[in-house]
Amino acid sequence: MASANPYKLFSAVLQRKTRLSPHLMRITFAGPEIASMATWAPDQRVKLFFPAADGSPANLAQEEGWYARFRSMLASRRPAMRTYTIRHLRTEQGEVDIDFVLHGETGPASRWALRAQSGESIQILAPDNRFSAKEAGGFEWRPPQALKQVLLVADSTALPAAMGILDELVALADPPQTQAFFEVDSAQDMLSVPDWPGLTVQWLIREQADATVAGMLMVEAVRQATLPTHASSASQAIELAEVDVDKDILWEIANTAQEGFYGWVAGESAAVMSLRKYLVKDCGIPRESLNLMGYWRHNKPGG
Repeated sequence: MASANPYKLFSAVLQRKTRLSPHLMRITFAGPEIASMATWAPDQRVKLFFPAADGSPANLAQEEGWYARFRSMLASRRPAMRTYTIRHLRTEQGEVDIDFVLHGETGPASRWALRAQSGESIQILAPDNRFSAKEAGGFEWRPPQALKQVLLVADSTALPAAMGILDELVALADPPQTQAFFEVDSAQDMLSVPDWPGLTVQWLIREQADATVAGMLMVEAVRQATLPTHASSASQAIELAEVDVDKDILWEIANTAQEGFYGWVAGESAAVMSLRKYLVKDCGIPRESLNLMGYWRHNKPGG
């Protein structure tokens, strides 16, 4: 039966954990409801609901107006909600993989990922494959049909989505020229990537560079890279709306009508803001060719 709602609350349990690197863990969730989950792109966002401060597991009712009731709950009993990316979805097996960045006990998601045992329950707000429309949104990877060059820039938080994008590109009959810059904490956090003649991947290791500012390495690397440039007095005169990344979310989406070059940049908001200025004003790359997404802000509470 078709569904009128694009998203659904799915109940699932922790099936298994797989340590991908010192700071990245894949958690496989399982449950019969996952058979009707959908993912529409490699950067498909979903919401995970973790136990509340008092330890009670998420048990939100799948009813109209559930979010308003969620917001009205006492803080001590309200489940912690965080945004993640579907890495793999296997509806036939009723399984979904979600990769967690681990940063100790500093947030509810990382703490749960480290402590949780097999069988512990969780709720996931994700697309419903019974939704009557073609797709339910919640993703930004919508490359143009005439895709020739791709720029991928990601820190650890955006790495699961970026790796999914590489998986999609390598499966194309003629993968585009692709430059990828990935900033991670340690050399042990480098992951295996697909390979094709037009792909270059540069891993930026924070501990080796003694980087103290999040996103600094990916900004420096992109500035030193050879990119399509159309810099002119006209591009330098382009007005970019100011975004206060301490108060607002930097989230600007590409227009897929633009052909040829396509950029996907995600990570710490101030770093993405710096790249936004460099790519648009200095390189002259059309703003409409770039997805610019501040996934998190340094010194603000997160996962």
